[in-house]
Amino acid sequence: MSESLLEISGLRVDFGEVTAVDGVDLTIAPGERVAVVGASGSGKSSLAHAIIGLLPGAGQVRGGSIRWRGTDITRADEKQMRGIRGKEIGLVPQDPMSNLNPVSRVGRQVSETLEAHGLYSGRAADERAVELLGEAGLPEPARRARQYPHELSGGQRQRALIAIGLSCRPGLLIADEPTSALDVTVQRRILDHLDKLTKELGTALLLVTHDLALAAERADRVLVMSDGRIVESGPAGEVLTEPREDYTRRLVAAAPSHLAPRAVDAAVSDAKAPPVLEVSHLTKQFRTRGRHESAPVVDDVSFTIGRGRTTALVGESGSGKTTTARMILGLLPATSGTVRLNGEEVVTLRGARLRAARRAMQPVFQDPYSSLDPMWTVEHLIAEPLRAFAIGDRATRRARVTELLDQVALPAALATRYPHELSGGQRQRVAIARALAIEPRLMICDEPVSALDVLVQDQILTLLSTLQSELRLSYLFITHDLAVVRALAHDVVVMREGRIIEQGPTSRVLDSPTASYTRELLAAIPGARTPEQADC
Repeated sequence: MSESLLEISGLRVDFGEVTAVDGVDLTIAPGERVAVVGASGSGKSSLAHAIIGLLPGAGQVRGGSIRWRGTDITRADEKQMRGIRGKEIGLVPQDPMSNLNPVSRVGRQVSETLEAHGLYSGRAADERAVELLGEAGLPEPARRARQYPHELSGGQRQRALIAIGLSCRPGLLIADEPTSALDVTVQRRILDHLDKLTKELGTALLLVTHDLALAAERADRVLVMSDGRIVESGPAGEVLTEPREDYTRRLVAAAPSHLAPRAVDAAVSDAKAPPVLEVSHLTKQFRTRGRHESAPVVDDVSFTIGRGRTTALVGESGSGKTTTARMILGLLPATSGTVRLNGEEVVTLRGARLRAARRAMQPVFQDPYSSLDPMWTVEHLIAEPLRAFAIGDRATRRARVTELLDQVALPAALATRYPHELSGGQRQRVAIARALAIEPRLMICDEPVSALDVLVQDQILTLLSTLQSELRLSYLFITHDLAVVRALAHDVVVMREGRIIEQGPTSRVLDSPTASYTRELLAAIPGARTPEQADC
């Protein structure tokens, strides 16, 4: 093996009294692809941030060494790190909206990196920025360079971050959960392009991810972290198919698979019972700027959800999934079509009648941290729907909160805590308890597990299945993850460009899809290709 780019020995990172990374050893050779996997809080991101000198808050390297191309940079000052960061070690962070400047044009943010390292200046930097955006796979790069981050899709913003990360042709690129919130087809295109660029440039890749299938497909070597330590490492295929350690085996067992489904509880569902939800010919049109005609975002969508059944709504970003859900919830007026909840039309309802209908259906959103008021305690958050619908007095509401916390497997002591004091999985359980407070018949879950690691994701999916069995709940489950669909849904509706292109029982649609687009979605799932295909 050629001389290592990066050598880490006995690294320890502390946040105050808490040790996040504890005695980690790691080497990365030129051009090598290494993945770091583990549950939330395992120390993956802290390890990555320590390498590049971007530990947040009270984070500090307390022991060990980090050597870059033979030079010790463990305690390099900020001036030294600025010469390395971006130029020699690039970074693609997880959330592009919080890592791109919202008031700066995309092209300018690329050119700033070039200018900061003295590679280009002025007009030459701007022209090079356009070239880099094109290399990262952005269509019409000159136009995209003039746009602001909010004018790009999630996949386009991620490509802009890749352009910035690779702009100075670094020897190592650190990609921290670069595609966790993207649908599978966009994820595949971005990762394929990232693979292509890093191979052409000879850039090594450190991929931080909770997606085990993605790690197996994209990395040469995998490191498994738990409680700040590396508990297992080795060739990607070997570690994730024949794990030696119990922790790794638990991670692998918890990861949902589109090939190995759970047993969806059929006893709770009754296909002959009247449907809880009937959506018929639902359409939503938005007037496009600069045009007189309206563009349909949701176009003639029809499906039903039975009592105690789960229907998954899947498709790419921009397919109309969330717009459909917002119309069902009455948060967005429909252009045409009908939505019947327990036989009653809800699209035309207004005022008190719409408010009453909303009591029967409750949402659970993708990011509980942004959907829960940070100034309220858990008790206040869960009790809010009870107060809003004037259900019970203070004592009965408090008792109901305790009951709901128990129902979602959270200790009663959490009632006095605030959202920032909870883990991601605990926050999502609070969001579910809040949705259950007024005993809805239908829950609309919009990507509720996409940002969670496999262990927490498994817990939440198990919880949702248990609640459905106990309460005969119906779910509309919006997701881009077909492995999650296989694990939870009885039926699936596939959307593309606002229209339904295929729907039916989950087993039939995923095992024998009739639409080429559905087959494309299945092929884009990490792990769906053979290693030989992945290298093509």
